Parts: sequence; C-alpha cells; structure tokens
Amino acid sequence: MTAAIVGWAHTPFGKHSEETVESLIVRVARDAIADAGLEPKDIDEIVLGHFNAGFSAQDFTASLVLQADPALRFKRATRVENACATGSAAVHQGVRAIRSGDARRVLVVGVEQMTTTPGPEIGRNLLKASYLPEDGDTPAGFAGVFGKIAQGYFQKYGDKSDALAKIAAKNHRNGVNNPYAQMRKDLGFDFCRAESEKNPYVAGPLKRTDCSLVSDGAAALVLTDISSALSHDKAVAFRSQAHVQDFLPMSKRDILRFEGCGEAWRKALDRAGITLDDLSFVETHDCFTIAELIEYEAMGLAPEGEGERAILEGWTEMDGKLPVNPSGGLKAKGHPIGATGVSMHVLTSMQLTGNAGGIQVKGAELGGVFNMGGAAVANYVSILQPIR
Repeated sequence: MTAAIVGWAHTPFGKHSEETVESLIVRVARDAIADAGLEPKDIDEIVLGHFNAGFSAQDFTASLVLQADPALRFKRATRVENACATGSAAVHQGVRAIRSGDARRVLVVGVEQMTTTPGPEIGRNLLKASYLPEDGDTPAGFAGVFGKIAQGYFQKYGDKSDALAKIAAKNHRNGVNNPYAQMRKDLGFDFCRAESEKNPYVAGPLKRTDCSLVSDGAAALVLTDISSALSHDKAVAFRSQAHVQDFLPMSKRDILRFEGCGEAWRKALDRAGITLDDLSFVETHDCFTIAELIEYEAMGLAPEGEGERAILEGWTEMDGKLPVNPSGGLKAKGHPIGATGVSMHVLTSMQLTGNAGGIQVKGAELGGVFNMGGAAVANYVSILQPIR
C-alpha cells in the first residue's frame, strides 16, 4: 500500500445548466482539500479527469483547477482521458505520482458537463469511444454498440430481459438513498421489464431503463502517501490496483466475455492477496445493464453465460453475498464521463469509513471498484480498505 484517500467532495449528479465545467471543478477542488484538513499550498500535484470529446467548448482544462485558489499556481497539473474510465485513469495517475516519490499529496478531480449539448451531438460525442471504422454508423450511437452486445449475448445464452430489468430495478432502488444520485426513484421491476411509452426500446433489446443517464457533475479526492495518511482523521488505502487496456475494435475480441475486465480483476485480486469472496461490496460500471450482467461473469462471480444467477438469486442486492452498486451505479447516479471513476472511489471511501448514510453496506471492510472505458477497452480495478 503506497497511497491513501484522505479527503473527498462530490456534487449531486444531474442537470446543472447554471454551472460550468470551471465552476464544478472549483467547487469540488476546494471542498476536497478542506475535507482532507489541508491547505491548497500543501498540494504537490493535480490530475484532472475530463473526457470532453466535444461536450465543452473550453478544452485544455487542467489549469482550471488552479482557479480554486491562488496557492495552487505553479503546481503540476495534467488532464488525463481514457473514455468512460477517465476518472479512474486520473486516480491511478495520482497514485503513481505518490508511488514514485515525486509527490506526497495529490488532488484528483473528475468533471463533465453533458446536458448543455444537443441530443444528437451527445450521441456523436459518446460514439467517439468506439472504433469508428467499424461502429461509426451504428444507429442510436453508443447505446447501439451495447445493443449489439446484448443481442449477441441473448442469441448465445437466451433472452435475459428479466435479469436486465432486475439489475435496473436494483440500482434504481439503491439510488433512492444516495443524495448525489441524479434519479432517486424506485422504478420497480415491472416498469423496467415492460416496454412502454415512458420506457421504449432504445437499441436492440435495451430499453431506456437499461441505459445510464446523461449527466453533469464533478467529484474530487485527495491522495497522500501512507505515512502522511496516518495523521488524518480518515484514510482509505489502495490495497491494489490494476489497469488493463484491450483492443479497440470489437472484431478483434470476443465482446461477450469482457476479457480486459476479467484480466484487471484477476490482477487486482492477486496483488491484494484476496479473492472476490473477501470483498464487502463492489461499485461496477453499469453504463448499460448488459454491461453489469457480463461484468458479474468477468469478475468471477458467476460462470460465463450464467451471470443472471447473481441478480435473480439476490447475490448482488444490498443484503446479498456481494452487494453491487449500493450507490445506485451509473444507472441511477448518472454518468458524467470524466467524473464517474472519481465518484466511484469517493463513494467507496465513504462506505469504508462508515459515512455512506442510507446506502451504507453493513460492516464494509474491503471495497472493489471497476471502471470501464468503451466496450471493455480501458479496464481499471481498485481494491480499497480503511486504515483509519
């Protein structure tokens, strides 16, 4: 263990037309530093996760973090991007800076503002996270990509509409008690399962309730080395991390297996010296319900083709053997691309310090985070545990 999270901040996710990328960044940067009990002058390095891809007219955004306080001027600041895993890419880069000895305290911020972009442009922007020579003309954009994945999965293993609706219902039920969630409404299984005017098919077998929400928001955290973390009121250490990058074209891999996800989980669990059974909960990347279903299999919770057992038999419910997405996941919380991975680490830290309120998993001791960019292309896993 070389780094720990000692402070954090999180805006509610949703539609924030009164905000800008800059104001969201400044808000969480200030709050996270204060939450860590530090001053801006104490920060050695800044890492910003911001996907953009056309969502913001203002690019070159790393230095916007300096707007939070004049004392941040002349600090190292870098923007990183890895599609929907941009937030975790920023977190992992911050940990590497500490591991190298080049920094003791790192501020990591994730941000995105998507809702001010017209709908057709949102679809085009998101589709840039796929391989355009193969997927550039996919109807319904990135939802269409995952619609094809769901269709292929159904063709191979049978209709899993019940399982997808159960996943959506679970995550929306969990999100009711998350004050940061964009949609705090228990939609119920019946609504998620049935096609309706309010829940139409979007792509292939995926309905609106199978798709994560377009969102604005930001999250931030402060990392320190372990020796410094011990002097803080709260500290959540990285027991292990893994980052696995796979081919971008889906034609070069078996897209129904999420092999990069599986490899990242195997590496992270091995480095931590634990098994999946040792985890208290997991926050996983449910950009679409089919993604969460396949991730059950990739992480080793269920055999290939049998992921539905995990949800239909209640394993991943709040009171199950491995609660998955107690926060409500991207499905209920929202998915402001650059902020998502940072949010996952923040909410996991809240769980492990007993500060998660209505979404608290009882007796949480070890948490797993899986954040994915593209269709299982960028795969990040973190195993976190409290040390204070």
